[in-house]
Amino acid sequence: MTMPSNDTETSVEYRREGGIVTLTLNRPKVRNAINSQLQAGLRARLEEVRAHRDISVVLLTGAGSSFCAGGDVRAMGERAEADPGTIAEEGWRRQHALHETLSQLHALDKVTIAAVNGPAMGLGCDLALCCDFVVAGPNARFAMSYIRRGLFPDGGGAHFLPRRVGLAKAKELVFSGREVDAEEAVALGLADRVTTATPMLDEVREWAQQFVGRSPVAVALAKVALNETFERSLQATFDSGAAAQAICYTSREHQGAVRTFLADRAKRATSETAGAARPQTP
Repeated sequence: MTMPSNDTETSVEYRREGGIVTLTLNRPKVRNAINSQLQAGLRARLEEVRAHRDISVVLLTGAGSSFCAGGDVRAMGERAEADPGTIAEEGWRRQHALHETLSQLHALDKVTIAAVNGPAMGLGCDLALCCDFVVAGPNARFAMSYIRRGLFPDGGGAHFLPRRVGLAKAKELVFSGREVDAEEAVALGLADRVTTATPMLDEVREWAQQFVGRSPVAVALAKVALNETFERSLQATFDSGAAAQAICYTSREHQGAVRTFLADRAKRATSETAGAARPQTP
């Protein structure tokens, strides 16, 4: 189901199928380059998704042949012609807005999957890395291409990339800006799966079904813990885990699962007892 929206939100299309929502970056004429409108649209869509407890998975992909070309270079050119006295301040404000959107995606209390259908360059690569999983299609290419524009990887790449590929390999990819195809991306750990299906979304949705219908509170709490695992001590993990488990004990998913398990076990026990009591035919 595709939802009607205002002009800002149409830069990111929304389609729901059961417990899975697909968000599609929708600026195919510029390879889904990120401008302020697309960024605002993504933020609005994430808020929309967050409001629905029965949504389990969010797939993020791009319209046309690209996932996301990164930042909008035309907008960069326009900003370079602005009043020099405002460039740094406006850049600082844009960075804060961008980081709010990326943090929102990274921390979303759903399973998030980047379905990378084509090039994911610079900020587009960072956008994919903000997700829990990255699935690379047959035409996927990844590059930390900031260096080609004389820029720093400001979309979280300095945080996410080393955690996926290791520090030395992250430095190589950032310092060179070279492109990585789907097979190499999986070998490096930059992506988690590769699919040869065209179009790829049906296969990704089929894979994502394993996450549908799982306890939303258990997923959300586990995601918080896992996202912070490299920054926490073991004791801090135990402490936060104790609080998280106490919350899970009260959830209807946990209580319903326990009741179902006990009822099934009682049925099996009754059936086995009846079988043992039945006279045996000589």
